[in-house]
Order: sequence, then structure tokens, then C-alpha cells
Amino acid sequence: MRKGILEYCILSVLSDGDAYASDILDKLKGARMIVMEGTLYPLLTRQKNAGWLSYRWEESTQGPPRKYYSITEEGRRFLVDLDASWQELVDTVNKLRHC
Repeated sequence: MRKGILEYCILSVLSDGDAYASDILDKLKGARMIVMEGTLYPLLTRQKNAGWLSYRWEESTQGPPRKYYSITEEGRRFLVDLDASWQELVDTVNKLRHC
């Protein structure tokens, strides 16, 4: 379940704009979702292989080139589906809590 939520969160972060992996980690940590690099990179690779993300290399003034990730149109469509599933889950849990 956590992996699915992390994938949802990664796509949500990237829906706001392209990001470097450490930027993604910072945004997740800022939302109190603690994720380690060793967890993030396999998920980014999985999402890229699924066609939900793409990436590009950019030169850096502070070291080696950086890989910036962006959400694809297919990823945006999948995110819409995830939004609907998330809302359905929240609604169901709220109903159960208030029975």
C-alpha cells in the first residue's frame, strides 16, 4: 500500500513541474513523508518504464549533470485515475469511521 501511495505522491509532485530527485525527496519530506533515496530511485525507474515519467539531463554548475524528471501525458491520465481512487478510498474510510 505504501508503494502505491508513494507512486501517487511522486506523480503529484511532478504534476507541478519537472524536478531533480533530491527536489522530489525534499517535497516529500516537507509533507512529512520520509522516503530514502534507495526507495525513490527504483520507483522513478518503474514509473519511467511504465511510461508515466520521462527524464532529461541538465548540466549543473555544482558537479555532474543532473537528471530531471517530468510527468508524461500518460502519467497525467494515470494521475487522474489515482486521484479518483484516492478520493474513493478516503470516502470509504470516512464512512467506516462514522458508522
